[in-house]
Amino acid sequence: MDFGAWPPVRGHLASARRSASIFLDSLPSDDGRTGTARQNWVATWAKTGDAYSGLADLNINKRAFDEATEAWLCALTAFEVARRLVADDDADSAGVSAKVEAGVQRFGLALGHQVENVQITCCDEGEFQAYYLPAGCPGLSAPAVICVSSEEEKGATLLGRLLPVVIGRGMSVLVVSHADVHNRSHGRPAVLLSLCFDYLSARPEVDSSRIGVYGDGLSAALVTDYAMYDRRVAAAVCDGGILNWVRTSTSVGWMTGIADGAATDVISACRARSARQFNCPILVVAGGRGVVSVSEAVKLQADCMAACIHLDLAMPQIIRGGFGEEVENFVTSDDCVFRWLENKLTRATAPRWML
Repeated sequence: MDFGAWPPVRGHLASARRSASIFLDSLPSDDGRTGTARQNWVATWAKTGDAYSGLADLNINKRAFDEATEAWLCALTAFEVARRLVADDDADSAGVSAKVEAGVQRFGLALGHQVENVQITCCDEGEFQAYYLPAGCPGLSAPAVICVSSEEEKGATLLGRLLPVVIGRGMSVLVVSHADVHNRSHGRPAVLLSLCFDYLSARPEVDSSRIGVYGDGLSAALVTDYAMYDRRVAAAVCDGGILNWVRTSTSVGWMTGIADGAATDVISACRARSARQFNCPILVVAGGRGVVSVSEAVKLQADCMAACIHLDLAMPQIIRGGFGEEVENFVTSDDCVFRWLENKLTRATAPRWML
């Protein structure tokens, strides 16, 4: 692919996301010019997002709202690519993130898609903000997903990334930030997430028997604890307890001096026993910038298989860019996660013997 040029924007979401995925999969290796190339790629994708935003405005003026919606979703995808490429200490980092957040706000305000700023009441800490997007299925009771951002991201940033994925899937989403869940919970994030579940359950358009939860980055560990705590959860994308097990096994081995082989057997038994505490299907996403390593996830899946426990495992495509950092193909990863959630939440109402 020619990284120095970009075709005219057309506002076709499937095409825009396919182009983004191909670009991410094709990042070249280090050739001594990656610093300049990286800046060029960030600028190109940011300008592409701006062009899609302009196309959305033109379609709004023509009252072609469906086309405007698709153009906005293309813009959010382009901005997310730029955000993934820009260095954290780069002066452009804040500007790219601001484009994502502004895109989320304009998407709702201009097109009437009900991206609502809602308040979740937390008894000890007052209220905290979340973003809610209804499924858009009038008269139907649809599934919903609680989405918790990574420790590095605001809720609006995660929503901007997920909007192109969830629109049209017939599910509502409630997006909350890791900071709110972690900092306001006094060490009990499961209790706070249960309040989010209660909020969704009270919405007339949500089927309370088909509510799932998804944790990005370090939030995957928070979601694990919550899925074990709240038996109402219908599906969970989490770390399967891996982060806690790694910490525990390291501490036990250091304090007791147990031989590696014996410790491995003990940890395997603990993994299988913990997995039985889930009352719902779980998906573990391994690799990349997340908290779950591929090796630990494979061990967990093997232990679960030996114990006749079903666990799904996803490993996103990770590209090691020439600038020495891993870049995840978020397009294929997010599509995989939400296809899985859509499948599990659609089947959640079936009798258990049919699952």
